[in-house]
Amino acid sequence: MTKDQKDRDWDRSKFVSYGQGTTSPELELTVLMVLVSRRWRALLDEHLRPIDQSTARMEALAAIYASPPLSPQVEIAKRLRIEGPTLTRMLDALEKDSLVERLPDSNDRRTKLLRLTKRGEETLEEIFMICDGLRMKLVEGYSEAEIRAHSAFLRDLMGRVDRGLQA
Repeated sequence: MTKDQKDRDWDRSKFVSYGQGTTSPELELTVLMVLVSRRWRALLDEHLRPIDQSTARMEALAAIYASPPLSPQVEIAKRLRIEGPTLTRMLDALEKDSLVERLPDSNDRRTKLLRLTKRGEETLEEIFMICDGLRMKLVEGYSEAEIRAHSAFLRDLMGRVDRGLQA
C-alpha cells in the first residue's frame, strides 16, 4: 500500500479530523448515541437507587413482563440482547428478592420458564412511575411526530446492528 493510499484511508476513517477537533455527522451521531445512552442509564440508576433498583433490574423485569406468559429464559436473554449467563446472574438476584419465579418446563428439563411475582409486578410499576416522569422531562418540547420519526430511525439502526450491519 502506498503512502497516498494510507493517507486516504486515514482520512476516510475520520481519525485525523477527530484528533484535530472536527468530526463527521456519522461519527458525531454514533458518539452521541453512546454518550446519551450512558448518561440516561446513569440518571435512571440515580433515581432508582433509593428503592434498591437499577436499570439492569428494570430491563429484566420489563422484558419478562412484556413477553408471552411463561417465556423461556433464553428468549428473555435474546430480547435483552445479552448472553444467557448474564441474565442468569440477574435472575438469581431477582429471584432472591422474590420478584421473579423460574419454573421448570415440562417439555424440557433444561429450560426454565419465567414470570414475575406479584411483588415483581408491583416493583416494576414503581420503577415505571419513576422513569415515566424522567422520560417526560427528557422529551419535553418535542412533538409526537418528531419522537416517532427519531424512534423509527433508531429502530432501523438497531436492526442494522442486530444483523451485523448486513443488508
